[in-house]
Amino acid sequence: MEEQVQMVGRAFVEHYYHLFDSDRSSLSSLYHQSSMLTFEGQKLQGVDDICSKINQLPFDKCHHLISTIDSQPSSFAGGIVVFVSGSLRLSCEEHPLRFSQMFHLIPTPQGSFYVQNDIFASITVKITFVLFFN
Repeated sequence: MEEQVQMVGRAFVEHYYHLFDSDRSSLSSLYHQSSMLTFEGQKLQGVDDICSKINQLPFDKCHHLISTIDSQPSSFAGGIVVFVSGSLRLSCEEHPLRFSQMFHLIPTPQGSFYVQNDIFASITVKITFVLFFN
């Protein structure tokens, strides 16, 4: 069971970010009307609002570099919670942006999964330099 959950989580992440990086508009097939997205604190519900947000992001080209994928079964029968961390490289930015994203996947009668919950947050890294003088 654990191995299958990890396999499904990894396959979903690879598929999701491949679509995001190459054809964002096709992500609509992964959401339903009941789906919810929290994007940097902004809450959206329904496939139309979610895909509108994703497709209106202020960059055309990007590439996700995944660092970690952690998956576990959810309390919903057959559901899977997936947590992802990584970097987002934008063509307009010199340095990649760190992010984390959580998906709650729900099985469909057809044997695939859809995203019921999606939470995205960028991670800001603050570096403090401390100088010591003798």
